[in-house]
Amino acid sequence: MCGIVGLFAKSAGVEERLGEHLSGMLVQMSSRGPDSAGVAVYRDPAPSGSSKLTLYSADPREEWDAVSDGLRDAFGDCEEPSVRASHAVLVVGTEASDAETWLREHRPDVRVMSAGEVIEIYKETGLPEDFAKAFTLEELRGTHALGHTRMATESRVTTEGSHPFSTGLDLCLVHNGSLSNHNRLREDLRREGIEFRTENDTEVAAGYLAWRLREGASLEQALEGCLDDLDGFYTFAVGTADGFAVLRDPIACKPAVLAETDDWVAMSSEWRAIAVLPGAAGARAWEPEPGVVYVWEKAAV
Repeated sequence: MCGIVGLFAKSAGVEERLGEHLSGMLVQMSSRGPDSAGVAVYRDPAPSGSSKLTLYSADPREEWDAVSDGLRDAFGDCEEPSVRASHAVLVVGTEASDAETWLREHRPDVRVMSAGEVIEIYKETGLPEDFAKAFTLEELRGTHALGHTRMATESRVTTEGSHPFSTGLDLCLVHNGSLSNHNRLREDLRREGIEFRTENDTEVAAGYLAWRLREGASLEQALEGCLDDLDGFYTFAVGTADGFAVLRDPIACKPAVLAETDDWVAMSSEWRAIAVLPGAAGARAWEPEPGVVYVWEKAAV
């Protein structure tokens, strides 16, 4: 049993308070996931020719300036790190793949949580309320975001094993449920060049989507493929640079609610997380249909 929240801003006012709203939603899901919490926030695009990386270090004394200095020496440009608790965001003047290769070679102790142009992923063990305070989520502005609270049932409680999982540029996935064929699928995807760092089944689902997108599928087509290729039960929320999507498996035993107003689109495992949003009382709300992909993107709103 885990908790999922998602928020897509349709107005400047919601963008300005995205982190505040997201924090309130996340805390409402504490009872569904007290082991860890995490968010993916889409904000502050990197300049043209640059990429944004969110990094994690288990060392509370990590010298992030030394990491940025190394990247600057290698690629000629790296902004000062923006540090939040155990994570830091660095904007590097190169392709994300080049920066990740450098980090694997020179700083293998630092984990890349996300990479792309706009995504930032933060996640940590502990209560969602403590996580929200430690990472000062209420300060964040952005266009859209996903969040997850975890009650671990299939793997260890670790920072790296927490959600969201990102296996592609500006792509992330959060999941409530369990997959039964993830071990076989993991091996199949490894043969396709997809890398995995944890035993978590959700990382396999994220890797599957990254592979399908790499092969030319649209986001909707990739999610529809889940219905054929993923065994188990799940509610997925997927974030991209342009928006987010929601999918429940054909049995749909995991709860989910969607709601929409003129100012926002929201999803959650339970209505109480949406109820904290401004205007929720007048929102159009519904339960997503089993096996149906719901997508909201900036160009279409």
